[in-house]
Amino acid sequence: MQALFVLILICHVTYAVKHSLKYFLTATSGVPDFPEFVGAAMVDEVQVGYCDSSIKSAEPKQNWMKTLIHDDPQHLEWYTQKCLGNQQVFRTNIDHLNKRLNQTGGAHILQRMNGCEWDDETGEITGFNQYGYDGEDFIVLDLKTLTWTAPKPQAVVTKRRWDTEKARLEYNKNYYIYKCPEWLKKYVAYGKKFLQRTEFPSVSLLQTSPSSPVTCHATGFYPHRAVMFWRRDGEEVHENVEHGEILPNDDGTFQMSVNMDLSSVKSENWGRYDCVFQLSGVQDTYVIKLNKAVIRTNRVPPSEFHPGYAVGLVVGLLLVVCIVGTLIWKRNNGELLINIFCNVL
Repeated sequence: MQALFVLILICHVTYAVKHSLKYFLTATSGVPDFPEFVGAAMVDEVQVGYCDSSIKSAEPKQNWMKTLIHDDPQHLEWYTQKCLGNQQVFRTNIDHLNKRLNQTGGAHILQRMNGCEWDDETGEITGFNQYGYDGEDFIVLDLKTLTWTAPKPQAVVTKRRWDTEKARLEYNKNYYIYKCPEWLKKYVAYGKKFLQRTEFPSVSLLQTSPSSPVTCHATGFYPHRAVMFWRRDGEEVHENVEHGEILPNDDGTFQMSVNMDLSSVKSENWGRYDCVFQLSGVQDTYVIKLNKAVIRTNRVPPSEFHPGYAVGLVVGLLLVVCIVGTLIWKRNNGELLINIFCNVL
């Protein structure tokens, strides 16, 4: 029988790991059935903490973070106070922006993404702090010059005022260059077993109808650093290919997909194509051949329906719910700036 799934072993390569600690804060007005304030803490793209205006406290979201809180109860108290304080500040800021921009109604969203990255090989530290309003970049801190950049004319007033607040700028520099990396290293130490684990994906080919693109879908992998692409005769294909974002699953793993439109490809040439998945730092490359016999579709009889595909559909539905209920901040050119996060209880 022709092998439909091939695992190719290549030489092992060791990669330096960049760890990250990111905070996502969101304030809303005029958005029904959504908390006025939501905060999430992410370590290496995994949610480790959550708070909102409904629960009025910070909650650890990983067992190892709960252990850290048990060892250092003041850590949770600090986060709770920050959560409550930011609720008031963000509420005031969004009210001021509404007035400045003459906005009298409708839904409005103010977001901040801040934190730091640490390269565990070179020791390089990178800090960041930026705000977005109603889906566009609003103001960004430049830690090298200790000044604010205003991508939008409406933010110039804020930039001028914040540039004069020298004490606050020095506090930002100290926090993002020293305090944030110190905490990040502590989190990585506590979560080492979880954060430095490797989980391999389930890779499937999916198609909703005979005329729709074929989706190569990988789910259940960790860490989130991975690439996936289509090949023809061993060469990567770029034409008629659409790459999806790496998205979180609710179990701490990730999923991604890449679509290829085969409408112009003759069926006898399908065998020349395959999909490749590579997890960063891992010696195993997963290759699945393009073959109609392995493509899962909506037309598959129940007796032939693979349980893994059912799980994939459930995960997909969960992601749809998460995406609909979550605020996404995008740049003007549509590039995803802040990853999706949702409160998984």
